[in-house]
Amino acid sequence: MTGFGTFTELVLQRTADLGEKDAFIFLHDNAAHSPAEHLSYRGLDAEARRVASWLQAKGASGSQVLLLYPSSADFVKAFTACLYAGSVAVPAPLPGDQGHHFARVSGILKDAEVKAVLTDSANEPGISAWLTEAGFTDIPCLATDLPGHGDASAWTAPELTPESLAFLQYTSGSTSSPKGVMVSHRNLLANEYAIQRSAGSEPTDRLGGWLPFYHDMGLIGHILHPLYLGASAALMSPVSFLKRPFRWLQMIDEYGVTVGGGPNFAYDLCVRRVTDEQLATLDLSSWKVACNGAEPIRAETLRAFTERFAPAGFRAESFFPCYGMAETTLLVSGTPFGKAPVVRTADAAALELGALREPAEGAPARTLVSSGVFRDFDVRIVDPEAHTEQPEGGVGEIWVKGDSVAGGYWKRPETNKEIFQAVILGGADGPDAGWLRTGDLGALEGGELYVTGRLKEMILINGRNIYPHDVERTVQALDPALSAGNGAVFSVDTGEEHLVLVQEVKPNAPSAADLPALTALIRQLVSREFTVAGSVVLVKPGTIRKTTSGKLQRTLMRQLLVEGRLTPLHQVLEDGVQTLVDAAADRSPALVS
Repeated sequence: MTGFGTFTELVLQRTADLGEKDAFIFLHDNAAHSPAEHLSYRGLDAEARRVASWLQAKGASGSQVLLLYPSSADFVKAFTACLYAGSVAVPAPLPGDQGHHFARVSGILKDAEVKAVLTDSANEPGISAWLTEAGFTDIPCLATDLPGHGDASAWTAPELTPESLAFLQYTSGSTSSPKGVMVSHRNLLANEYAIQRSAGSEPTDRLGGWLPFYHDMGLIGHILHPLYLGASAALMSPVSFLKRPFRWLQMIDEYGVTVGGGPNFAYDLCVRRVTDEQLATLDLSSWKVACNGAEPIRAETLRAFTERFAPAGFRAESFFPCYGMAETTLLVSGTPFGKAPVVRTADAAALELGALREPAEGAPARTLVSSGVFRDFDVRIVDPEAHTEQPEGGVGEIWVKGDSVAGGYWKRPETNKEIFQAVILGGADGPDAGWLRTGDLGALEGGELYVTGRLKEMILINGRNIYPHDVERTVQALDPALSAGNGAVFSVDTGEEHLVLVQEVKPNAPSAADLPALTALIRQLVSREFTVAGSVVLVKPGTIRKTTSGKLQRTLMRQLLVEGRLTPLHQVLEDGVQTLVDAAADRSPALVS
């Protein structure tokens, strides 16, 4: 560990020691016309003191402060100012980034009991108008990039303890409504230490990424980890990456990025969108830790990216499959530095019945990628119903203990008792309490953690567990018209469980000209491979909802279907599902198209 009691103490020491060293380099969206913006440790300190003094003058010390910024230097300065002020930062997406974000941020503002809002001058008029319209006229809003607000010389160091809250991390809501995870200074320091040990990161590293700053991996991995190390980071916006994935790889080359990453879809996008001509200009040999934090991690993604970018110097052992979540601050497990990802095949039928076994010859198999090993946590696999520990190789819910595990969800005492204070039964020493229930399914084998799915998204039909992502991948490999990563499988309960697939179709693909035939092929495939009948809903691109980190929102897609709010290009529904959807459509004219 570092010897610091709080993350604020650590940052104050880093800024004092490192002076003019670059803390961050920000690449603007119009990079061809705007030079990169450099923020030194000294410059970060000065701005953080100034804004922190404003927060202290407004009585926001010890209270929650909402941060509404694009991915920019101003966000980093504001977050650091909250640390300096002893305030609890609440990072959130800007209202209007996507249609549903406005309602989401309003909910966060109310739930977190926010006492002040920080933003930039470009967004302050809209934010202030929103606050007024929503009736939050007593909450001050500051555009932190405007001079004249706050006085660095008036700032006073806050009185904090390791148990003081550093920030509230509102979950992305992939399976439920957003909740504020309470991350203390102790949690944050412990997890940064765990990341350093797992990834082998050093002060000499250059981190880099594009993930949203309000997302746990973007915030803790790409912003706070460089500060923890005393390193530097090159950062770009999600918009820049999505428009030109090549720009991410170009940034890694240009700035010598050694540590950085994203979810599966980021690597898949690079494989599809980076041209041979662009590839020929890249040198990715500096990239020693390429994080992949999507669960479950796709072996196909690792293989395809490695093969595609090996000519540019990318190495298979650079991939860093890892596992974590906001409730554990960030990281739980990771592949040891310098070791290639561990990939194994498992008997598909045995996996459905709850066991990790080698496949019999000729039997259906599933490929699993290990999410690595854990060093700073205690991890158990537990039967989610009986709450008893599973033997090695048994599939169950992943339960976790450790200093990185957050104190719970903000203002959710009953939920916290269930999720953060779970009890393992049946041990020789009696009940073992204080475990975090992750909601993820997995297995342990030889010290490796294999994440196999989400407990709440598991489909149970005829006594068998069917993993949604298995069905999604199988179907998407059927035809080029079926967009990879853009389908959602879930179950609908009409008195019995029904499997449903909502899948985006590429409109210009040849087979898209005959959607009834394509639907019939999909249903035949699902029936043959998974021995279940299924409903299929084909939709246009952009229909499938995802979280800010790229995770499929299967639960939300189920909700949209059963509420009659999807506009299908073509669909075939089982009778019970059809009846449910028809009844909902009569009540709900608003469709998602």
